[in-house]
Amino acid sequence: MRTNTIRTTILFLITCAVTSQAQQTTLESPNRKIIVDLVNEHAAKAGAWHLTIKYQTDGKVTEAVPRIDLGLVRNDQDFSGNLVLLKTGKPVLINEQYTALHGKQLNRANTANELTAYFETPGKAKMNVIIRAWNDGVTFRYEFPEKQGSFIIKDERTTFSIPQQTMRWMEKWNPANEGLYTAMSDEKIQQQDWCYPALFNTPGKACWFLLHEADVNRDYCGTKLRNTADKNAYKLTFPNPKDGAGQGDSLPSIKLPWKSPWRVIIAGSLTDIVASTLVEDASAPSVIKNTDWIRPGAVSWNYWSNNHGTKDYKIVTTFADLAARMNWPYTLLDWEWDAMGNGGTLEDAAKYILSKGVRPLIWYNSGGKHTYVPATPRDRMLTHESRVAEFTKLKKLGFAGVKVDFFESEKQDMIRYYLDILEDAASFEMMVYFHGCMVPRGWARTYPNMMTNEAVRGAEWYNNGPEFTNTAPEHNCILPFTRNVVGAMDYTPVTFTNSQFPHLTSYGHELALSVIFESALQHFADRPEGYDALPDAAKSFLKTVPVIWEQTQFVDGYPGKEVIMARRKGNDWYMAGINGEIRPKKKKITFGFLKQGVKYKMTLMADGQHDKAFDIQQHVVDQSTTIEVQLLRRGGFAASLVPLQ
Repeated sequence: MRTNTIRTTILFLITCAVTSQAQQTTLESPNRKIIVDLVNEHAAKAGAWHLTIKYQTDGKVTEAVPRIDLGLVRNDQDFSGNLVLLKTGKPVLINEQYTALHGKQLNRANTANELTAYFETPGKAKMNVIIRAWNDGVTFRYEFPEKQGSFIIKDERTTFSIPQQTMRWMEKWNPANEGLYTAMSDEKIQQQDWCYPALFNTPGKACWFLLHEADVNRDYCGTKLRNTADKNAYKLTFPNPKDGAGQGDSLPSIKLPWKSPWRVIIAGSLTDIVASTLVEDASAPSVIKNTDWIRPGAVSWNYWSNNHGTKDYKIVTTFADLAARMNWPYTLLDWEWDAMGNGGTLEDAAKYILSKGVRPLIWYNSGGKHTYVPATPRDRMLTHESRVAEFTKLKKLGFAGVKVDFFESEKQDMIRYYLDILEDAASFEMMVYFHGCMVPRGWARTYPNMMTNEAVRGAEWYNNGPEFTNTAPEHNCILPFTRNVVGAMDYTPVTFTNSQFPHLTSYGHELALSVIFESALQHFADRPEGYDALPDAAKSFLKTVPVIWEQTQFVDGYPGKEVIMARRKGNDWYMAGINGEIRPKKKKITFGFLKQGVKYKMTLMADGQHDKAFDIQQHVVDQSTTIEVQLLRRGGFAASLVPLQ
């Protein structure tokens, strides 16, 4: 992963104004669409401080977030209510290009204007606030610049005040981050703890913004949003002491000098939200030098169709055969591989899988005392010594990566554990993905062997009860605007048969998820006969659809109702749309994202006459083409677009 960063002092991008209402410092993004104000509401150099974020487009300025209160409370003193602003530094231009190994865009260029505000408490302790105005949002972080000292952070006062008319899509807090999103505004606003990321649309609909955090490291914990004190004020809150079976401290311990994670506000149009890579852009560059062994790809997976499938050697080999037949590079051995029987052992399975030209991945329950889940094998990733022993064995057997499950906490000790796993895995050239885990915080940039996270209510929930049958279609149409914006998402999509509980989504909807949802290890979850029975066009599509993308383009949609997206790999485009509602729709599809002057052969796999049928069509399209596509209720379509010679 290559990174180039340029920092240039730019004096003209900051303005300072003192009025009777406030002391204010203003910073603009390089494209001048994002405006950040640092404000003391009493026009003083001391007191409480907050940020205001505005969005400017088409000559109109929208107040996106009217107030973000700032401050921290350390165990020795308060850094919030009585801060003296000593000075604001000279602004610098952050101009960075880097190449990602996977994700929604490989070649990334991001720019921001950065400003540091230098504060002091009455006790003469120093705290800085570092603010960046990016072209697609705002990030800020706290810094204690002094060179020594150990402290506990007792509270973070960061609070986002959001007008109640603002529409919002939020997920009730749960340690696995596997809930449904609730859409609400005005009197329907609920008060509780909430997961990241949270999506908002301003009154008047001019600006969308997404709240999250990035570059969380060993020096802090993960946070969440809480609006129990005021329904329109979302305060950053530390983990509940009861999380993770009560293991670990909920308050983070720090050593100076210290910087907090970035507080992230992605802002702009829905197109800006969907395409944003800001969470990874703001995170630390890769610490892994040789990355040739990190190879994203599609995966066959036996758990969804047979919850105990990995105990059965014959089922394991059947899914290896499926991966080979579909040109997928991986198959996953899920829980209970330590009890495998019916003709072979783990070693036999690994040998068979490799003989098919496929590489195995393997699951671990390793949350330690943080989880009550008894599934085996347990806790083989808990210590450095046990990880080294396990990775040594796996490397010898030809395994390419590990799936580690059941973390159930975002306390500081668990953040350190996540990163320990990633670092030890990298030393053995092992890819990693986490389940029962936190939402991505930008680690895929710092540790590009971090391939994907679950942290989503995905297709596995068809095993857990009847609820997902009815909620999945709408939920699927919210995820591209929320959870999947901030990092790879292991939803385990594209199922045509049923698991323990049926799905109501059409075959076109399910096929579309291979493009709509992004994950560097994309687990296609159906049983072999589900894929074998597909028409040739759909089967060929799943044999070739990429899992990494050079460009992502939002085409049309609205959270919970529908989404149409296009993604490019090389010169080829893949397009997909899904309908989350219970009424059929006709959508006019345009192709303005295609290369000018080039015609493309389009293979369209749309809904047929019923949920389990496809209408397969061939078209020649270019930038000026419009095609009407029929979507069944809960339906969808997928298409490939290949340039004509």
